Amino acid sequence: MTTTADLLAPSTHMDTLTLRVGDLSLMESYYSSALALTPVAQSGGEVVLGRAGRGVVRLVHTPGLPTPSRSQAGLFHTAMLLPDEATLAATVLAASQDPRSRFVGSSDHHVSEAFYFTDPEGNGIELYRDRPRSGWLGPDGAIAMSTEHLDPNAYLNAHLREDVVATVAEHEATVGHIHLQVGDLATAERFYVDALGFEITARYPGALFVSAGGYHHHMGMNVWNSAGAPARAATLGLGEVAVTVPSRADVDSAAERLRHHGHEVADDGRTVRVDDPWGSVVALTPAS
Repeated sequence: MTTTADLLAPSTHMDTLTLRVGDLSLMESYYSSALALTPVAQSGGEVVLGRAGRGVVRLVHTPGLPTPSRSQAGLFHTAMLLPDEATLAATVLAASQDPRSRFVGSSDHHVSEAFYFTDPEGNGIELYRDRPRSGWLGPDGAIAMSTEHLDPNAYLNAHLREDVVATVAEHEATVGHIHLQVGDLATAERFYVDALGFEITARYPGALFVSAGGYHHHMGMNVWNSAGAPARAATLGLGEVAVTVPSRADVDSAAERLRHHGHEVADDGRTVRVDDPWGSVVALTPAS
């Protein structure tokens, strides 16, 4: 029987995603232009980009690493959450106007509206906004996510505002969720649900979605390209998935669960890091 002690706190949220990049100047330029992100912190060999002082992506210069294959475990996409239709439309416009972007589709997911791109080094990006939480549940009382047609040109025509386009970098953006490629869903469930403490919100063919506090999903895992994938080799792309919990006590509770399930954790006194079954690093840090 699952109890609250087995779960991450309801206010848990995702935080700055770390990407290992081969060309730091190219990728910093791309994320600044296409996603209207600005520097939040910078040091030798890495930069954190975000909006309104809050990080969205950390780019770490790691030249010489190979590009991950499409069938490898790792990042499927980083999902950047925008607060409203106008900010989403302005951000989609910026991404679509950058010639280094590759637009890969758009969907109405019932709980959200989403647009998908690929960055110059092949990392997936989702730009989305949530519909009101009151409308997320289906007739059975469960979160209802779907994939329906969403016309990108019609969306931009309906929601673009000149004032928001001109100031889009000043509008809020956060990491809403992270979607991973994994080798199999049963193993992913044992790690992300049983050990880490997320709750399952939806299952779809080849995919599992989990969250804390009733959000539609903080993390997704799929095997659409990666069924049977082994542990990751060192490559460009996903560096670290950041999860923020309310307090150090919440970090300690998660670490205890992870150890109980046989996972080794590294604790630097503030952040606990653990490798998932495919070698993707998950970092848990307290908000205060």
